[in-house]
Amino acid sequence: MIFAYADPPYYQQGRKKYAPYHDDVDIWDQKETHIELIYRLRDDFPDGWVMSCNPQDLLWMTPHLPEDIRICAWTKTFHQIRPTTVQYAWEAVLLSGGRKVYKRKPMVRDWLSWPISIKKGLPGAKPLPFNTWVLQLLNYQEGDELVDLFPGTSSMQIALDQYQSAMPALRGEKYSVVSMESSVE
Repeated sequence: MIFAYADPPYYQQGRKKYAPYHDDVDIWDQKETHIELIYRLRDDFPDGWVMSCNPQDLLWMTPHLPEDIRICAWTKTFHQIRPTTVQYAWEAVLLSGGRKVYKRKPMVRDWLSWPISIKKGLPGAKPLPFNTWVLQLLNYQEGDELVDLFPGTSSMQIALDQYQSAMPALRGEKYSVVSMESSVE
């Protein structure tokens, strides 16, 4: 199976956060660019895909999402404190498709509670346990391919390499979990 993960600059954050890293960040400050990405994911990755997004954007994104979409949540146990009444302490994680396995053991929840990554060189870099969770949401297995559309700090590739190296140990272990969380990021 061929899966995809997309963690684009969030709507109206392109110029603000990513200008030093990319020349074309302005396109991500337009809703149309995000909508086109959703259609690309749907059309190019029918086996399954995951996309990170700001929960504030769900209202205008939802009409463009496929019917099988599952809105998962990454709740941040440590996050940036902002001058606002209610803190932004979670991100929406859109899941479409993936390998279906009923009565899966160990089960995978539609939420992850983990702190943000800090000092990774790129705003919004995801921690290793988050990327491992994305692989679990898709039920990534040996022989599958994952296309990371926004590789940034390569943290998804690191998680993928570790996940693949742990697969032989996972094959015969029906009820145990091999931890990918070797350090808190």
